[in-house]
Amino acid sequence: MTTAPDLIGLRLAVPVAPTQGTLALALLPRQAPPRADLLAVRADRSVVPVDRRMQRMIEERAHRFCQAAVEIVAGDRPVSQVVRWASREVHADLRRRAHLVARAGGHQPGLAQVQPVRPRVESVHSCFVTEEIVECSVRVRYGRRSRAIAARFERIDERWICTALDFA
Repeated sequence: MTTAPDLIGLRLAVPVAPTQGTLALALLPRQAPPRADLLAVRADRSVVPVDRRMQRMIEERAHRFCQAAVEIVAGDRPVSQVVRWASREVHADLRRRAHLVARAGGHQPGLAQVQPVRPRVESVHSCFVTEEIVECSVRVRYGRRSRAIAARFERIDERWICTALDFA
């Protein structure tokens, strides 16, 4: 009778750390005030310095674009109204969303259906990533409820184009 050779494991046993399954955070009190350079970024809300008039202009454009976008999705506007101001991906996504909402509501998209609750953009906050790219967070009110939209605008051929739009 032959016996099988002893098998040797390839992995060595690893001791279990005392913080297994928890976050290893250092919960010590702060000994010094926060750095001034970090506070400057938070106060300005932009990564690069930008003129205040430019920031207001972008926020106004983002407000108008996002108001149009939520009205498109709700079925109040045709998606063709934002074709000049949206990338192909954003335009296709808005068209898809409008058709899904219309199918669920039993109406045709873009025919100015009277909605019982109309969406309204309440606030826009912008952050310039570069001088040519700005990201915006938008709060939209639907009656008593609120939703958020994240939008990215890029300056392409002297026009600000929405290149990303995400509904939350």
